[in-house]
Amino acid sequence: MRQSIRFKLILLFLTTIVFPAVVIVIAIPSYYQNLLTSQESTQIEHTLTTFTYNIETYLDDLDRMTITPYLNDDVMIALKLKSSNRKFLTPYEQYEAEQALSNTLPKFLKNTRKDILGTILLPMDNSIYITSPSGYVNKVVEGYPFEKQDWYIQALKADGKVAFVSFHVQNYLEGAGAEVFSVARLIKDPDSQRPLGVIMADADTAALETMMRGIRLKDGSIAVILDDKGKLIYASQPLSAKLQSQLATDTSIVIDTNESYSVVNETVSRSNWSVAVLFPESIIRKQLQTIYWIGFLFAACGLIIALLLYFTISHWILTPFKQMIKVMKKVQRGNLDTFYSVRGNDEVAQLGNNLNTMISQLGELIDREFRAALGQRNAEYRALQSQIQPHFLYNTLNGFIGLNRTGQSGLLERAILSLSGMMRYTLNHNDWVILKEEMDFVTKYCELQQIRFADKLEVRIDYGPDTVHIPVPKLLLQPFVENAILHGVEPSEQGCQLTIEASNMTIPDGSGEWLEIRIADNGVGYDLETEQEGVGITNVRARLRAAHEGSKIIIAAAKGQGTLVVIQFPLKDVKRQ
Repeated sequence: MRQSIRFKLILLFLTTIVFPAVVIVIAIPSYYQNLLTSQESTQIEHTLTTFTYNIETYLDDLDRMTITPYLNDDVMIALKLKSSNRKFLTPYEQYEAEQALSNTLPKFLKNTRKDILGTILLPMDNSIYITSPSGYVNKVVEGYPFEKQDWYIQALKADGKVAFVSFHVQNYLEGAGAEVFSVARLIKDPDSQRPLGVIMADADTAALETMMRGIRLKDGSIAVILDDKGKLIYASQPLSAKLQSQLATDTSIVIDTNESYSVVNETVSRSNWSVAVLFPESIIRKQLQTIYWIGFLFAACGLIIALLLYFTISHWILTPFKQMIKVMKKVQRGNLDTFYSVRGNDEVAQLGNNLNTMISQLGELIDREFRAALGQRNAEYRALQSQIQPHFLYNTLNGFIGLNRTGQSGLLERAILSLSGMMRYTLNHNDWVILKEEMDFVTKYCELQQIRFADKLEVRIDYGPDTVHIPVPKLLLQPFVENAILHGVEPSEQGCQLTIEASNMTIPDGSGEWLEIRIADNGVGYDLETEQEGVGITNVRARLRAAHEGSKIIIAAAKGQGTLVVIQFPLKDVKRQ
């Protein structure tokens, strides 16, 4: 099968058409998916860069608010006085400090952005000063523990540097509760580096929403801002706890219950916040559906066309060869009258013409060889028949003379009848006889040989009634019997026994019933390796092989131990007479 032309055509078809088409169908959508994802990511990255810059600018504004106290000497003096022991301050110093922090500082802060909700200043004497664009509107919750708040602790740890505070609620103001993010700083004495107070500027999260509108989010995309600890500051849409936990791990793909998102993020350098956009992969898949369908239709049409071409070419090429194979099988079975029907003038037609010429020449050659072989076999067979007459006559006639001189007229008459019967048998032109006739001929032959050898030759012939009518080639046994007498019995100085037996046998290989004929003598024997078969035995082998396929002639001999000839052939195709 693997060596057939059809198999090779299939391999060629798969290699040159099917595999490339499948690769193209798989590769093109994958390529466009990566291209679309890359383009979308690049576009979002550019937008996030701009947005990150806006956040950094906004945080810079908040940062500048926290350094405002350093820009006014009166404010700094007031903070220094507040941080000192108030028992040693004069009433005027206390008044000046209060005026600087309540009136002067708010004037420096009033031109800030409107989305900055206000500032809260906490000097070291536990006093509180709130500044808002609309004036003193909010009051601090009485007894609020500022020094225990995270943002306060962060400002102290920053030791004068800015501390960015994540999303939290203004729960330290009465009636407030607004959600804000803040910038806090520890105010220190420039000379002694002594802590003077903590200032924090609160910004409304609405500012982030305003900036986020600058990002053109497609359907299903989500914009988020995370602080440096991975805590959510802002999200354009509500996020599940599963997504928030995955975003905190800084992964490029997050998976929700019903959707997976590609994550593109940027980091705000000032605050180490992360700004990210979650882009749903289903949007890419929807965009790729058209490409998939186009690729599928292209592959399907290509495969259909390729299959049509394959079957057309396969039929055009292989059909003539199949017809030639059928013709060859008929010729192999012996039908030399069949020929291939030639159509056209191409190479296949030329091969068909050559095949017809070969069949014609083969028929003529077989006819010549068959006639020559048949003539040779008939000649050998006739020579075998004629060989019996001169070979016997001299010894047999001498035996007749001896019988006549001894007055054994009865034995002489029987011997003459045996000889005449043998002559009639050999002169008969039938090539096939039944086993009984062949055995009768061998019996007469042995009787004449017993006249010559007297008591030196004992003959025993035995065959069952079920073998009597089995057809066998004429003169099948005589060459072996003659060899046994001439080369086994005659050279022996002792009496010899010649046994001829025939019986049916069954071989276990399932080939059915066989006829077995055994010709054995206990004469002098001979060496099989040095002696060559005579013409008679060779002729018998060829005739038996032609008549019965699978027939066997087995000869076992050794010097001084006699000779055994076993003839076997199957009876499945033999018609009993």
